[in-house]
Amino acid sequence: MHRIRTLAAAAVAAVAATAFAPVHAAGSVDVRFVAPAGYSDIGFGAFDREQHLKTLEGHFQRLASRLPDGQTLQVDVLDVDLAGEVRPHHGTDLRILRGGADWPRLTLRYELRDAAGVLQSGEQHVADLAYRFEMRGVPRYAGPLAYEQRLIERWFADRFEDH
Repeated sequence: MHRIRTLAAAAVAAVAATAFAPVHAAGSVDVRFVAPAGYSDIGFGAFDREQHLKTLEGHFQRLASRLPDGQTLQVDVLDVDLAGEVRPHHGTDLRILRGGADWPRLTLRYELRDAAGVLQSGEQHVADLAYRFEMRGVPRYAGPLAYEQRLIERWFADRFEDH
């Protein structure tokens, strides 16, 4: 019985210690899509476009956990050109991924801030010219925007993370 009480007391102490341990807070990301109706290629119809914008925004938001506490990244998405080319096929449109000049491209304007002010800012065209030939990282993402999500993740890592 003494052994059970000792184990129970140790368990309660462990839970209490983790409850008061410092929590790693993350930064935040604010995404704005600037004039998405004029994007080069964001999908087939209104539903596709809306879903693709939500997917891209969600991916940017997930990256906020990798920013230090107190930092805010503002990203204005100025243009999107999804991987592949749209081709008509028997009354419907298909996206064909050939690995040629149909790579995913984004144009982004960004500003990283903390309490002291602007840390970084700029406008950048990002693309993955070898999107079909380098498969590293693609299995992490599922769905129609796997290549675009990988592109965003690489841009974020190159621009904002220490190597």
